[in-house]
Amino acid sequence: MLGFLLRLLPFWVREPLLIAVGSVLGVRIMYLAVRDHDRVAAGLGAVFLVFTAIRVYAVIRALRARRNPSPTASADGAAVDAAAQPQAQAQAGTGPRPGPGTPEKDHNAWGQAFAAVAVFGALAAALWLAPRFTPSDDNTAQPASCSGGTHEELPKAYNDTPRPVTGEELCKALNRPELAKLLGTPEETATTASSSNNTAPLTDGKVAEPEAEVKFDTYTVNVSATYNKLSIDQYVKLMKFGNEKDIKTLTVLGRSAVLASDHTMKLEINLGSGGSGGPVEEGPLARTLSVALDRNDRGGYCEVTVWSTSGALPNDSALLDIAEKVLPRIPERPVR
Repeated sequence: MLGFLLRLLPFWVREPLLIAVGSVLGVRIMYLAVRDHDRVAAGLGAVFLVFTAIRVYAVIRALRARRNPSPTASADGAAVDAAAQPQAQAQAGTGPRPGPGTPEKDHNAWGQAFAAVAVFGALAAALWLAPRFTPSDDNTAQPASCSGGTHEELPKAYNDTPRPVTGEELCKALNRPELAKLLGTPEETATTASSSNNTAPLTDGKVAEPEAEVKFDTYTVNVSATYNKLSIDQYVKLMKFGNEKDIKTLTVLGRSAVLASDHTMKLEINLGSGGSGGPVEEGPLARTLSVALDRNDRGGYCEVTVWSTSGALPNDSALLDIAEKVLPRIPERPVR
């Protein structure tokens, strides 16, 4: 359909149009091919440029033919026009038409050509400048955001706990723009961010334990708040009976805290026939900073845990920096 419409256009409109469109598309595609090192795009751009060069050559030949008509063609054309003139005038009642080489006809052709080039030159400029003023396809990974959907109903333990923090609030406190920099990987962006309003295991759903988790390519960070009656001092004594390593007590923002290392658990689930899973195995080493929920250490703690699939861990200062950013967003437990 488009080709049929183009053939209906006069020569001096059609050819400048094809030259304008072909040159703009060819140059634009070649520019993108060079920028993106795309050989297929370079070949396509070359096709457009060759097509445009052929159209330019055709226009040049037509202009030369108008300026320098051959004598034979002029003589033959004059004889034909002289023989056909009386019959044409009798049938149509019109005067003689201007010859192809008359100045008036040449002036009209140049006017049509100029108008076509002007209109489609403006169109070409718009196509060229459009990517600068319109959003382009950006393949750069965007940081994951915490879910802001419908709030789930909190377990009864949260209603029985004074001023508890929720998993969504923990996620917003943890998923900070500078989190990757605190971990020592400033070039990375968060791939996933999630939260949950759980209860502590083995407590029959009576202890609120919200948590949030943010994953990067290198590290995964988990923050949880446990609203039990266990103080950091009691927690340290339990650690010494467990498998925790590199236990180190300290103070964070005026609160009792402890650093310890322990292995995560690795569980494989087979979704094939039978749906059986493998045994629970020892996962990579994780580093955890546990901080009391209040300055008097009356019970309950916030934990910041970092691990990676490679087993590498950041410096302890990274966990301290993260805790100093998250703790102010968790209300201290009131006096009971």
